[in-house]
Amino acid sequence: MPAVTARAWRAALLACLSLAVGACAVEEVWAPEEEVQRAIYRHDGPPTVTLFTMINNRSNEGAHAGLMVNGSQRLIFDPAGSFNHPQIPERNDVFFGITPAAHDFYIDYHARETFRVKENTLVVTPEQAERVIRLIQQAGPVPPTRCNIAIAEVLREAGIGDVPRSWFPLNTMRWVESQPGVVTRLHRDDSPDNRGDLMRVPLVR
Repeated sequence: MPAVTARAWRAALLACLSLAVGACAVEEVWAPEEEVQRAIYRHDGPPTVTLFTMINNRSNEGAHAGLMVNGSQRLIFDPAGSFNHPQIPERNDVFFGITPAAHDFYIDYHARETFRVKENTLVVTPEQAERVIRLIQQAGPVPPTRCNIAIAEVLREAGIGDVPRSWFPLNTMRWVESQPGVVTRLHRDDSPDNRGDLMRVPLVR
């Protein structure tokens, strides 16, 4: 196994902090049941998991990771992250009601002049998707710097594959990209780092 450089360790330990100050603070967030039920969205596509990897445009290091699952409903798991929107209910790092507009907002929130977003999607079995849905709702809130570890553990426990238990988002990204049938998209945006403007844009559901 190649030696891990000091720079790589620093990148891993600061992974979540790379996107926003205080992004990794552990905080209990629990949206009311009526908000969650009202937001639930079921996508008509196949059962899938989608790994989002936020990559620093200057260092090319992985900065953060998120996971979307499409099964009986579509959710995003954003462990130890700063993502939020008043129209997207959250329960401890799990976001409900991921419509196409909410999916696009998640990408827009992270893609900026300093970060690009790699989106990798795998088709899974319905049983695997439901297991991911259950596991992510049990996982949070995730402590600082453990965003990628949390995602890797969920994928492994759901039986999706021998995903490396790694602190480094790029390691998980490369594993997913190596899987048969993966669909990859790269998102770039030259918007400034401060994305507070997005919070003022209502989502069209």
